[in-house]
Amino acid sequence: MELLWFTIKEDWAILLPIVICSILTVAVAIERFYFYSQNKREVVQFIHHMQRELQRGQLENAQVVSSQLGGIIGEVAEEGIRILSERKGNFSGQFDITANLAARKLEKGLSVLGTIGGIAPFLGLLGTVIRILLTFGELANAGGQSAQVAFGIGSALIATAFGLGVAIIAVAFYNYFSTIVRRFEDDFQLLKLLFINYADQGSPLHA
Repeated sequence: MELLWFTIKEDWAILLPIVICSILTVAVAIERFYFYSQNKREVVQFIHHMQRELQRGQLENAQVVSSQLGGIIGEVAEEGIRILSERKGNFSGQFDITANLAARKLEKGLSVLGTIGGIAPFLGLLGTVIRILLTFGELANAGGQSAQVAFGIGSALIATAFGLGVAIIAVAFYNYFSTIVRRFEDDFQLLKLLFINYADQGSPLHA
């Protein structure tokens, strides 16, 4: 405890960037958890329902089903139906634009986690190097003993441990959220295949 308190008191300027990184990590993680939970939907039943409506050529009913589903999946489905009814011959490219715009919403903040995961260990290492240099300088001037050297090095290593801890958490969140984003993107591709299949059938439009 004494070692930790010494580090906080003496090396707060060195630890400050890592503290900021930890706050950003927590903030992004909470925001992304909330966003993904708000947009989580039961896609399998929705796809089956949409398929039945499209097989009957009922784009209007499919639009209603998409609106009722809500969330980012519902938004993409609604826009896909609109594109399908207006630009049937150019559906694939138009839908890809819609899906990519939705993916940007899903990926918001992930670059922050990835960056923190990359730089936090180096910030910790920088803090360690600075504290060791300061410790050796103080010992050279005061003619310190080995116990003081051990204390200073122990204090220095706290910065490295802190940086590694923040990086591990940031990378873990980044990988977890990236998996969620890929699942959403897979859902977008399912919708695209569903709409393309409808377009290829040449069904009459009833929207």
